[in-house]
Amino acid sequence: MGLGPAILTIFAFMVIPIFILGVFSFMPADPYGGVDKGFSYEAWVQLFFERDLDDSLIFDPVYLQIIFRSIVLAVLATITTLAVGFPVAWYIVQQPAKKRELLLFLVTIPFWTNLLIRAYAWILILGKNGMIEKPLYGLGIIDESLELMYGNLAIGLGLVYSYIPLMILPIYASLEKLDFGLIEAAHDLYAKRYSVIRKIVIPLCLPGIIAGCILVFVLSLGDFISPSILGGGKKMMLSNLIQFQFSSARNWPFGGALTMLLLIMVGIGSFFYIRVLGKREEIK
Repeated sequence: MGLGPAILTIFAFMVIPIFILGVFSFMPADPYGGVDKGFSYEAWVQLFFERDLDDSLIFDPVYLQIIFRSIVLAVLATITTLAVGFPVAWYIVQQPAKKRELLLFLVTIPFWTNLLIRAYAWILILGKNGMIEKPLYGLGIIDESLELMYGNLAIGLGLVYSYIPLMILPIYASLEKLDFGLIEAAHDLYAKRYSVIRKIVIPLCLPGIIAGCILVFVLSLGDFISPSILGGGKKMMLSNLIQFQFSSARNWPFGGALTMLLLIMVGIGSFFYIRVLGKREEIK
């Protein structure tokens, strides 16, 4: 009974809406918006093909390119946050208790500011005559704009900046439980630092690494703010495409199909996380 309200809330606000979107993806689109009665897989066909004047199917990679771009940017953001977040978490866990609390506090400060405001702040940094270009102009290093804004680089930086705390905190939680006596023993046996990290530290904090990677990848894959503001709408990602289908294009079935595709990719990532943790438990 104690879990009843939580289960009811999840069912009402998550399961039912997802089910409705799944049903919409297999219904005909109403030309004026919404859906018509009946069954149709046209929305799923639209992911890969477009119809010619004679109603024949022609392969169209436009949407696949957007999906591919979304996955690549999410993967690169995950790799970058891991490369930066792991050393940061390692440094924090080696500090005294009071300094550790202060550093964790500093890591969480960005969450106190609205994500929209943080994204706009990057415009002042990356934009024309911004904090990067203005000094370079003054030193005579560049004569024209570097065009850092409204591209994949700006979107990637926005994703990394937005979600790097979600990489640091799970890794820190795993490192905090690490028995540093094992590291001292490895050094006593003349193990090199690289070997200690590769054979002791990383395997023992793997759950935190995987949790951080899943969090960053899933949120980056569905991010809407960074591609909208830092990408300027020129580099569309899945979330922007879904929003466009439900608002401007009024193609609800296709929007539902894209949403279900996004959920499938998120589910695959979650399944991978569960499988890895399951295998670790079996080994133990």
